[in-house]
Amino acid sequence: MNIYVGNLPYTTTNDDLQAMFAPFGNVTSANVIQDKFTGRSKGFGFVEMSDNGEAQSAIADLNGKDIDGRPLTVNEARPRDDRPRR
Repeated sequence: MNIYVGNLPYTTTNDDLQAMFAPFGNVTSANVIQDKFTGRSKGFGFVEMSDNGEAQSAIADLNGKDIDGRPLTVNEARPRDDRPRR
């Protein structure tokens, strides 16, 4: 299951994101999205977990959790829409 994680502190790394979800089960990947020009975090990321039950448990426990003064937004990621290129 692919999970959206929003309102991340800008200092969060991929390893931090993986460590946040690891207690709930097997994390396949964890990516903090970065601005392609500055390389700075955009404040959100995606985590992929192999087991849906573990993913649902992580979503339930981490949604709204305060990390460095910021309440996380955690939910199942929606499929990406095909958008026309600019």
